[in-house]
Amino acid sequence: MPRAIIADDERLMRDQLKLRLNQVWPELEIVDEAKNGDEAIAMVEQHKPDLIFLDIRMPGKTGLEAAQAIGPKCHIVFITAYDQYAVEAFERGAVDYVLKPAETERLQLTVERLKTRLAHPPGDMGSMLTQLAKQMGLAVKPTYLQWIQASIGQELRLIAVEEILFFQSDEKYTRVQTARFEALIRKPVRDLAEELDPELFWQIHRSTLVNVNAIEGVTRDLRGRHLVLIKGQPDKLEVSRSFVHLFKQM
Repeated sequence: MPRAIIADDERLMRDQLKLRLNQVWPELEIVDEAKNGDEAIAMVEQHKPDLIFLDIRMPGKTGLEAAQAIGPKCHIVFITAYDQYAVEAFERGAVDYVLKPAETERLQLTVERLKTRLAHPPGDMGSMLTQLAKQMGLAVKPTYLQWIQASIGQELRLIAVEEILFFQSDEKYTRVQTARFEALIRKPVRDLAEELDPELFWQIHRSTLVNVNAIEGVTRDLRGRHLVLIKGQPDKLEVSRSFVHLFKQM
């Protein structure tokens, strides 16, 4: 059975879409519902659905921003109340969409299109989303990682990036340190540096990223190396010469 998530800040719209989908696509399982873009991103990470129905205008991240963060993890269908001009933009971009309110006959066409698409892996719509945003007068802000999936022993846990104090890599794993626990992931720091918000996480070494809000201070050891002190933690993280400039004014 195909699995889906519905993301819309209006409960009545979510309920109506669920009802109509049940009528035209009874095999589809709705595994969760989101009220905003941030919840939608987290739910995709958690449930790994086949597709998501995204309202374009939602609090926090818009549907376009959420779609950019979700990328090719699942098929994306936009829920839109836009006029015909905007719908034509969707058609040119070959994006699936549902017009508000979701009418049964029109939804049936979308479902037929989706059934065909599910036979193929989702594609990354990054450049197309930027173009759609321009055509609709919406801004698409850079999207950064919001959650990290990491291992703690035999347990797999979803960690909000804002809770992470620092990342530190060795040859095989990257240590994920929070105030409460330590976890491991396989993604190296060089990849994380491209996916995390540079205003929240500073790279201070080729193997270390630190949460700016977790920095208690900077000190020097007897060898003249700069070391970052972490709030509530015994760790002292070395700053390589390439990144000392970050602390010039501290």
